[in-house]
Amino acid sequence: MGSGAAPLLPRTGDDPPVTVSRDAAREAAERELSKPMYHEHDPSLLQRALNSFWDWVDDLFSAAAGATPGGGFGLLVIILAAVLLCVALWWRLGTPQHTPTSAPALFDDRPRGAAEHRAASEAHAAQAHWNQAVQDRMRAIVRALEERALLDARPGRTADEAAADAGRALPAHTGRLRAAAHAFDDVTYGGRTADEAAYLRLAELDRDLELTKPVLPPPAGTAHTAHTTPSSTHQGAAE
Repeated sequence: MGSGAAPLLPRTGDDPPVTVSRDAAREAAERELSKPMYHEHDPSLLQRALNSFWDWVDDLFSAAAGATPGGGFGLLVIILAAVLLCVALWWRLGTPQHTPTSAPALFDDRPRGAAEHRAASEAHAAQAHWNQAVQDRMRAIVRALEERALLDARPGRTADEAAADAGRALPAHTGRLRAAAHAFDDVTYGGRTADEAAYLRLAELDRDLELTKPVLPPPAGTAHTAHTTPSSTHQGAAE
């Protein structure tokens, strides 16, 4: 051997053991466990979240069962009773529906003519948007009657009011006008959905009204003459 080189001697059982501090051992373990090979089969973030949620639900029901007389069976009986109560109330009262406090106005703030409303309704119908088609067709009907001076252009009028007013000048169509107003109200604030048949009924009514002549009240002089003529005839016969 060369001078100055220390010989490498094998370790024997008499040598003192190698000691590692606790912090160094923990760091070494963390470095080892952080390697990807140890995490290939770990659950995903979503799976861990779901596991935490179901653990929370399980703890919640366990706590509820512990506080309920009869344990888990008693909790099940209470849940079933609550479900049956809800079903009974739904059967007795029916499906809750929103009831408006007042009917909305037929027209919005932007004035449009009957032809414009008809064009809008036909465009909606072409796309099978029946709710909007019914709404614009009813507006076209009322606006056309206003343009013919059969209705006064009164702001804030509802569909029912327009149908009632139009029925006085067009008594032969009173029922159809009221049905059209109800169809408008149903889709506007009643939560219902119109169909093609509902739109076609309003379109047919619109065309029929254009061809219908209004029933105008007789002049005041005519009514007076009709009332006085029988009296004059009776007086002549008496003479």
